[in-house]
Amino acid sequence: MSEINTLAGDAASTPAAELPAEATPEITFADLGLAPELLRAVLEEGYTKPTPIQAQAIPLVIRGQDIMGGAQTGTGKTAAFTLPILQRILPFASSSPSPAKHPVRALILAPTRELALQVYESVKAYSKHTHLRSMCAFGGVDIRPQIAELKKGVEILVATPGRLLDHVENKSVSFNSVQALVLDEADRMLDMGFVPDVTRILNMLPAQRQSLLFSATFSEEIKRLADTMLRSPVLIEVARRNQVSDNITHRVHPVSEYGKRGLLIKLLKSSEIRQCLVFMRTKQGCSRLTRELQRAGIQADAIHGDKSQLERIKALDAFKAGETHALIATDVAARGLDVDDLPYVINYELPHTPEDYVHRIGRTGRAGKLGNAISLVSAHEVGYLVDIEKLIKRPIEQVEVVGFEPEAEYEYPPGNKKKRSAPAAAPVKAPLAQRPERGERNERGERNERGDRNDRGDRHERRPARRNPMIAADGFDFSKPYEDTSPRSDVPDSPQAPAKIDPHKPKRVVAALLGGLGRKQ
Repeated sequence: MSEINTLAGDAASTPAAELPAEATPEITFADLGLAPELLRAVLEEGYTKPTPIQAQAIPLVIRGQDIMGGAQTGTGKTAAFTLPILQRILPFASSSPSPAKHPVRALILAPTRELALQVYESVKAYSKHTHLRSMCAFGGVDIRPQIAELKKGVEILVATPGRLLDHVENKSVSFNSVQALVLDEADRMLDMGFVPDVTRILNMLPAQRQSLLFSATFSEEIKRLADTMLRSPVLIEVARRNQVSDNITHRVHPVSEYGKRGLLIKLLKSSEIRQCLVFMRTKQGCSRLTRELQRAGIQADAIHGDKSQLERIKALDAFKAGETHALIATDVAARGLDVDDLPYVINYELPHTPEDYVHRIGRTGRAGKLGNAISLVSAHEVGYLVDIEKLIKRPIEQVEVVGFEPEAEYEYPPGNKKKRSAPAAAPVKAPLAQRPERGERNERGERNERGDRNDRGDRHERRPARRNPMIAADGFDFSKPYEDTSPRSDVPDSPQAPAKIDPHKPKRVVAALLGGLGRKQ
């Protein structure tokens, strides 16, 4: 990437008052140069006015320009690259059933199965009035049906990097006719470790192609990746990086760690929240919280990486249909979720990186609709909250709920600790014992020795006496030498003394040759 051309009219750098006059009039999809078949499909989806990124990207992509797009979730970037790519390959559409007439002409890579399915649904919806074929390839399911569908021929292939490499190894896909490559959510691919796989795929594609890269953030790794795949790209950034939508209301509930579950149940049972997406950091936490909510009588389900693809699709369909009240998800599994009119997103645990907070709350407040982001923050998460506020450049309102107060150690802002009384219902945990230093042990031993002497008698009275293992049950002491307990009144040699019984057996006569003395004569 030798040069990046920044698109004029960048909303991040140009104030609204300084925009040219031609940027203010209403622009429709018909003004963007789309074919009638595509316009018909767009209108059937209920869209009439393009979003800012669509209005800027669609004409550039139609002209064959490489794009480096910076856009958050919910800005309409999927249609920003889907519609112009369909427009470019529309002349190659064929009604012939021959697979040779339907080679792969556009390749779209997505980091997760959910995002790949979302992009595929958009491609399928916008191309329904054309003869273009599309397919979605992702892992977690049997690869044989995907191989059979690829053999029939598809023009637009949406895939995850891992499963696409599986098809490459099976020789079920060919990239000889690829004209356009789209790398969606490049920052998430970097976080998930897919960059080596993406680099391997890039080396298989034709050098003469159009490439589009979309990312919410532009780190140094993303820029290096762009250098390898883009040629003189145009940078489109419709909003400040990591900027959240103004349609989202943020709220924090300070609460202790052990009180989070009870507060979440209280919120979900209130009439305010009819449906929400709850974020956890771990897969085990998702499953555990889902079981607890179900025991509380709440319709809840979980979606995370340990679930099969069929289970995840079933959970998503039930949530979109309104059958599930709360969907518990991890950051990776929820990437690319697109739920119409999702009113609430709840952060049961704050993410470790503030950028993930922006991605989480991007599930609500989409397409100009209002959304709400609620975060349950305990004492050890205050640092994460401060980082999030620095990133989004705004303070977040904190509201304490009666009966669900935070720990006494809760301190916001850090260094301005307020005195708090610990809740009465808080379980008291004994601190872990620490081994004292040698000097402390000596002083402690001398200090406690006097008290031990005073209390020693009481302890011996309370404790039962320990039995000496050297004394038998009949009183015989094995620790003393044997003593003859026979009466001493009688003289042993006197005739009155009782005859002693020799306890030894009579000795046998042993021959002299064997060491004996022989018979007595």
